[in-house]
Amino acid sequence: MKITSLVRKAIALAVLAAATLGANAAVSTTTTDLGAVSVGSPLSFSVGTRTGKFEDFFTFLLPATASSFYSAIKFAASNNVLYSVSLFSNPDAVLFTTDDTKLQSVSSESNSGSDQLALLSGPRAAGPYYLQIAGNTEGNTGGYTGSIFITAVPEPETSALLLAGLGLLGALARRRKQAGSSAAMSRGAHFGI
Repeated sequence: MKITSLVRKAIALAVLAAATLGANAAVSTTTTDLGAVSVGSPLSFSVGTRTGKFEDFFTFLLPATASSFYSAIKFAASNNVLYSVSLFSNPDAVLFTTDDTKLQSVSSESNSGSDQLALLSGPRAAGPYYLQIAGNTEGNTGGYTGSIFITAVPEPETSALLLAGLGLLGALARRRKQAGSSAAMSRGAHFGI
């Protein structure tokens, strides 16, 4: 009796494992290394033919002091649906390890189901990151394009110099105003006004 019970449990476990593998096998996955991203120069990518559910990963290196913008735009099939775009930090540059951290994400539900998903991210530390783009072509073939665009964030020294310059301009304007009003008073006194 114990053997029959063990056999039943083993069969149930095998069926569950097969169902799990079958469900995961239905999602097509690709990984693309985009290399280093340059400030002010968009890095574009394109995925031309996708069928069914997909989950794509794009790895890249972000330079220091950069604010970044990420977008994915569908094209081709009208039934192509982009579910989400997520940004992950990847400190060890090895995908899917415990140090990967999801930093931001946008989904079609939060974006009114449009054909485009965009993610704007503030300044990030230099290093390896990746985008995860998930969707479904719902029986048709389709694809999407995307881009990563980063802009430089001013150094604190630059902001300090700007504020110092504005302060000097304000001091000069005040000094001129005071010099102008004292000159007008002295003229008024000279003419007996």
